[in-house]
Amino acid sequence: MLLTEIAFDLFSAIMIASAFMVIAARNPVHSVLFLILTFFNAAALFVLLGAEFLAMILVIVYVGAVAVLFLFVVMMLDVDFAELKRGALQYLPFGTLVGIVLLCELILVGSVWFFAPGAPQALAHATPSGLTNTAALGQILYTNYVYYFQTAGLILLVAMIGAIVLTLRHKPNARRQSIPVQNARSRQDAVTLVEIEPGRGA
Repeated sequence: MLLTEIAFDLFSAIMIASAFMVIAARNPVHSVLFLILTFFNAAALFVLLGAEFLAMILVIVYVGAVAVLFLFVVMMLDVDFAELKRGALQYLPFGTLVGIVLLCELILVGSVWFFAPGAPQALAHATPSGLTNTAALGQILYTNYVYYFQTAGLILLVAMIGAIVLTLRHKPNARRQSIPVQNARSRQDAVTLVEIEPGRGA
């Protein structure tokens, strides 16, 4: 148990430090790399809690897709980050207030260990006895929270359609596909037989 607590403290400390470096690093590429390190440490914490399926999903989806996509976008776009950071100081008071609130919440949660020793610990096993991690997660998602799960999918679908509509640009000279015209074509209109004499190219 002592080794598990040491691993929990180590992964938590590295995750908090790397999360801070995501917003503190001057180079945006370094920020994305620190974000990937944060995801890996969060996945390690999921493994300690017995949620191996969530850990693999976090690594595959966020590290393998989202963070790598962020890295390529940051490296390919020519963004003037110095210009973007000039107006960042006006958000400093609000950001400081949010940080203080989160710090107070973390202190409140951490104080439970000292004032309520019998309370459930942070390293309690996440999977019920007799069930695998994947089965427990599926049972929760598709029984108790099935409506919330479907609602989240609809919200993501609407967001995807909205992003496509907002970024769609119609060009007047662009060639467009006409499905009825394609379906109405005959073999004579679509295929042309060309006889080529020997020794001569097409």
